[in-house]
Amino acid sequence: QVQLVESGGGSVQSGGSLKLSCAASGYTYSSYSLGWFRQAPGKEREGVALIDSGGKTSYADSVKGRFTISQDSADNMLYLQMDGLKPEDTAMYYCAIRQGWWLIHDLPDYDMDYFGKGTLVSVSS
Repeated sequence: QVQLVESGGGSVQSGGSLKLSCAASGYTYSSYSLGWFRQAPGKEREGVALIDSGGKTSYADSVKGRFTISQDSADNMLYLQMDGLKPEDTAMYYCAIRQGWWLIHDLPDYDMDYFGKGTLVSVSS
């Protein structure tokens, strides 16, 4: 059974930083893409960043240069370092996994195989 458990959300002021973590377990894919999606109030869920099992990363244009996705394969952990946070980054952030190698722009949320329950990020101005 695949489990994705996010942590690290919180409230910060504009310009601040947060680091999200996701403990991933139970998947048996030999190749996969792990990523972060987010959903702001009243908006659809959107892709933020993706990293595949080969180490290739991709980012949404709105976070490029501010967010960094990384993984620790030995511990099955996924991370999202978020710097230069803006109020528009306020959202529920979800960890997700999909079999195969993908880029974030080519992978809508409904194509992901599994999601975690999310962690809330709130950025005040």
